[in-house]
Amino acid sequence: MRKGPRLLNSIFNFALPARRPGGILRAMSQPIYPRSPRETMCGWMHLPRYIDKIRLHLAGQLHADYQPNFGKGFDAAWLRATGLTHEQFIDVVKGTITDGQVADWVAKNIQKTAAEKQAHAEGMLNYPKADDAAMQDRLKQRKEANGLAQRDDIKTFVDFIDVDEKREFGVR
Repeated sequence: MRKGPRLLNSIFNFALPARRPGGILRAMSQPIYPRSPRETMCGWMHLPRYIDKIRLHLAGQLHADYQPNFGKGFDAAWLRATGLTHEQFIDVVKGTITDGQVADWVAKNIQKTAAEKQAHAEGMLNYPKADDAAMQDRLKQRKEANGLAQRDDIKTFVDFIDVDEKREFGVR
């Protein structure tokens, strides 16, 4: 007797979604979320997320919601802090298979102090600053557009990203 998806579906009475090329069981319109901007690699906040976005882009699976800011925003802040261009770092990631290989490249080629990495992280974790009215308004608009206006605990874009991508964050 065949023990494939049909048999399992009939035994457990559930339906599997259609299999996409590459074996990914995900609806085309459902985004694949990159890691949280809070995650770190080699002491760099946001680096794992940026790598995820690049890998998704290279595979043709970076969701349309991420396309306008790809290489901009927090990606660009990380690039400025490291002295790289978006194209240079895409080439680095393209030439690797694992995160460990990217981490090795970063450790060898980006010589920044722990204080510089911490300043980058603090800049992200405190963005927008309380006195930046334009960006505070933009965060407010994003929260309202996503049904999160009542969430007073969302004070930064990093907070917003985590909640928007179905992750919660610790008490501030």
